[in-house]
Amino acid sequence: MKNILIVLLILFSFLVAAGTVSADIPVAQSSAKIKTNNINSYSDYRINTLKNYLESHNSPLASYAGSFVLCADKYDLDWRFVAAISGVESTFGKRIPFNSYNAYGWANGTYYFDSWDESIEIVSKALREKYINKGATTIDQIARIYAPPSSTWGSNVKFFMKKIDAVPMEFTL
Repeated sequence: MKNILIVLLILFSFLVAAGTVSADIPVAQSSAKIKTNNINSYSDYRINTLKNYLESHNSPLASYAGSFVLCADKYDLDWRFVAAISGVESTFGKRIPFNSYNAYGWANGTYYFDSWDESIEIVSKALREKYINKGATTIDQIARIYAPPSSTWGSNVKFFMKKIDAVPMEFTL
């Protein structure tokens, strides 16, 4: 699985070499925007940063850091966003219904995915198509739809996004 992920990352880096893949999504306040970098090698700092953060929480999602980054770039999302949702909803995949791969509280936690990769893909795609493309372009706007009536969901997602960035970078796979 790890070898397949590395090959996919290398292939993806060749595909994006001709153009810029970036995501502007307000994350901290209405005026704050985060711009992601290109994936230009299998040692992309975002993958390593996210992997280290998830490992620090003993998350079963740690080895899927590359999937989070690839899907974020594919759907023009902040690379920390879906992983941060998993922190809020399931303590990074540690508290989920058995074999559901549902770390995101998807369908109030009742939805069962076939794998972590599938869950990351479906949730990322849905956030782009059913939330952001329909006008919910900030985390607070998404929170009103994703997790009503919670008044803390959005701030908790932002909290985890900031924490992910605070992890010391190590370039190991």
